[in-house]
Amino acid sequence: MDAQFAITGRDFVVSVTDKAIVHSIVRMKNNQDKTCRLSSHTLMSVTGEAGDTSNFAEYIQGNVRLYSVRNSQDMAPSETANFIRNELATALRSRKPYQVNLLVAGVDRNSGEASLYWIDYLAAMAKVPYAAHGYCAYFLYAVMDREYTQNITLEQAFVIIKKCFAVLKERFMVDFPDFTIKVIDQSGTREYAVADI
Repeated sequence: MDAQFAITGRDFVVSVTDKAIVHSIVRMKNNQDKTCRLSSHTLMSVTGEAGDTSNFAEYIQGNVRLYSVRNSQDMAPSETANFIRNELATALRSRKPYQVNLLVAGVDRNSGEASLYWIDYLAAMAKVPYAAHGYCAYFLYAVMDREYTQNITLEQAFVIIKKCFAVLKERFMVDFPDFTIKVIDQSGTREYAVADI
């Protein structure tokens, strides 16, 4: 019962994930950050099976850092997304596939272009202006389809996120205690509280 979604502007991406860790009918934790900072301008949010999410996130984070050390530069968001997709596809064809769904968000430091990549556990990948994973996607895509426009500002993105929160609170059977909201832009990654948007 994870909730994960993101919205892209011209020069920023806003990533939102819930903070709850749930097993069966029990909420185990209310303050888990389900995002993983891959570089100063790239962020990956991961949902899925508990063991797979942490193992895969640490594996990807380590390999992206290794690339940065070896080549004295960070991977661009598109390079990172394609690397992740390749690793998922390789694992899918082995006896140990990862049951993870990902959103890779970032801003290219050279061009300043923001990008968002939707990747599922079958290694399908798409570059999208907005995305969602989990059961919440059934509700949130309707809001984002209606409200999203190209080249939106950060304030407009926050308005869409507030509408998404309202729809989840009203229509979704699970009550999420809190969300992690992170903005990625040219100056890096910063976190916002739900009350601040």
